[in-house]
Amino acid sequence: MEQQTPRPFAHLDAPLAGVYRRVMRVFVASKRRFVVHLRPEDVAEALRRDGGEALTQEAVDNALSSLADWGNLRADPDTSRVTTVEDFYRARYLYQLSRAGEAAERALEVYEEEIGRRGELQSVALEDIRVRLRALLDLPARPDPAVVHNLLLELVSRLDSLAANASAFMSGLQRTIDLQDVEEDAFLAYKDRLIAYLERFVSELVIKHHDIATTLRALPDGRVAELLATAARREAADTVPDGPPSGDGADVLDTATAEKLAMWEGRWSGLWSWFVGDRGHPCQADLLRTRARKAIPDLLATISVLQERRAGRSDRSADFRALARWFAQAPTERDAHRLWRAAFGLATARHLTADHGTEPADVPAATSWRESPQVEVSARLRASGHYAKRGAPRKVRDRTAEREALEAEVAAERAQTEAARARLATGRPTRLSDLHVLDRQEFALFLRLLGDALAAGPPGPDGVIRTRTSDGALAVTLEPVGGLAEVATEDGVLRGPDHEITIVDLTAPDRVA
Repeated sequence: MEQQTPRPFAHLDAPLAGVYRRVMRVFVASKRRFVVHLRPEDVAEALRRDGGEALTQEAVDNALSSLADWGNLRADPDTSRVTTVEDFYRARYLYQLSRAGEAAERALEVYEEEIGRRGELQSVALEDIRVRLRALLDLPARPDPAVVHNLLLELVSRLDSLAANASAFMSGLQRTIDLQDVEEDAFLAYKDRLIAYLERFVSELVIKHHDIATTLRALPDGRVAELLATAARREAADTVPDGPPSGDGADVLDTATAEKLAMWEGRWSGLWSWFVGDRGHPCQADLLRTRARKAIPDLLATISVLQERRAGRSDRSADFRALARWFAQAPTERDAHRLWRAAFGLATARHLTADHGTEPADVPAATSWRESPQVEVSARLRASGHYAKRGAPRKVRDRTAEREALEAEVAAERAQTEAARARLATGRPTRLSDLHVLDRQEFALFLRLLGDALAAGPPGPDGVIRTRTSDGALAVTLEPVGGLAEVATEDGVLRGPDHEITIVDLTAPDRVA
């Protein structure tokens, strides 16, 4: 008898797909309890308890038979309860999951899990990775293999969870920004929490990413190779033997150990690329931070679009449709020309290239076509819409001086900003009323820091507000002291409640603690 090719996914398109899925779930749940074989009556009893639609024994038998034909189940004759000749000739079967059926169920389980995954930005996973890397760094020279293996397993598991959930969250966030699969009212209801969630994760990622990258760089390559080899040897000890070991000496890794070591080296390479990267390929943590920060203005732009819709403002496509109706309803061609002039205002455009006579650059843009010099249009331009002027091309203008001036201006602005940062970020408590006269650069930086501190939320139990800037470069501490402060600037005086402010530059190597 010719063996049929298994079709383990055929039941998904069958008319009774729901019944087949319930039956397969019964077998999967039973195998998790280490129950391999099931009789038809056992399956029927389990289906009665799953809360679904009641099925007759005949319907269950037909479903089992169909699943066995497709290759999801394997049917073996059940001779354990034969007591008479009639029982022997009556078809009785024990059913169990086939390899193809079990693989199909696992694939469907992964599919349903991924479809239903909401994703999240796991700040806790970042802390777990940092702690486990620190534990690897602090291991003794001859560590316990079990401790090394467990630390590496937990490290890889947390990284996989972080990467998968971050990818799912950012995908779902993009669908939210595009207003797909989301109600506008629900989006407006939770927008503030979502933006606060993103801001908190970005700040955590900046701090933890730096610590993780520093720890990874502190681990010598030779030490990493020893730890990975230890984990590979421990895993290879449980590998099922598959032929004699290969190698020419006691110090040569066998095939299983070599395969495990290659797997661990790949995992460590993924960890390194996630938090360190190289010059040509930025690390995934930086890409995630950039995308999460970009999502905040995107969300605000989406909110603006929704507010415009609710205010009854039309978009550009609606404006063009209304304009098209006006053109269609114009009584005469003269009215259509007047509408064209009012809508687009192209009557004074000087965008044609002349072959002879006056160049368009010599004619003011406000000059009417009727009063301007005559322009001869090339026959090639009229026929093809393209124009190729004869003769040598115009010389390219040398803009070296302009570029140098622009670079000097940018460098001067950067120097002014750094100088303002150095003057304000002293690391010492200073009352607002004691600040010196601030120039424009200092005042702009001061306002931004003061705004970040006041927007960081309610003060702690001691009345002090502690926060960091979004880039993690400056730490700001703000404590009210009472009274009125006057901050003098080049453009005037800023008055408000007096506070004691401490600004610390976290990027400086000799920063004040």
